[in-house]
Amino acid sequence: MTMTNETFIHLANVTKTYRSGRKEHLAISNATFDVMPGELVALVGPSGCGKSTLLKILAGLHGHDQGTVRMGSASHPFDPARDVGMVFQAPLLLKWRRIIDNVLLPAELLGLPMAAAKERARDLLALVGLSGNEDKYPYELSGGMQQRAAIARALIHDPKLVLMDEPFGALDALTREKMNLELLRIWKESGKTIVFVTHGISEAVFLGSRVVVFTAGPARMADNFEIHLPHPRTLDMKTHEEFGVYTRRIYKLLGME
Repeated sequence: MTMTNETFIHLANVTKTYRSGRKEHLAISNATFDVMPGELVALVGPSGCGKSTLLKILAGLHGHDQGTVRMGSASHPFDPARDVGMVFQAPLLLKWRRIIDNVLLPAELLGLPMAAAKERARDLLALVGLSGNEDKYPYELSGGMQQRAAIARALIHDPKLVLMDEPFGALDALTREKMNLELLRIWKESGKTIVFVTHGISEAVFLGSRVVVFTAGPARMADNFEIHLPHPRTLDMKTHEEFGVYTRRIYKLLGME
């Protein structure tokens, strides 16, 4: 994991409103926070509070109405089309393509040299624990394994930023815990900057090097703080008092005491 003192993402007073005819829906209100290179930042808040909209703005899929969004720097310019990898709640694998061909899809779309991309795809499948599954089809893999393939696909073009929108929300509780551990390992080994959206308070604290808390829609930042838990993180940390302090802080912010 590589971290510097140079801000990678800067958001200041970002506001987004959806308009349909005469109706307006304020999705995000004055979102302000920074992300440093190499951080895993968890965005946590109730469902429907605008977290996914914020991810789409970071991905360059949506514009914003007010405020400042700065990605990269003068010395390291940022191109969302090339520098973002995305993982969604559903794996969204193409059922007619083998796993390795699903992983290679972004490389094909970007016109990357395929010989090198195939070698990288195999390395990434090994990184996410799917060696030996390259030639299988999605239906032959469990839900957790499919999501591992989706993570490999998000990394194939070596993006600077990985955006994850509740990627483990559809998994059973035990698989979700295992995937949390796997994600931390992958993050450490890949050195990527990750922004991870969840409505799971415990998940946010367990994964995040920093947690940004949003209240109910429109998304308004209620807090932004670092998580000072040691690495490697283990599931028994969730029973520690320090972990409980962080979770109670979030519960209080969300009015859930």
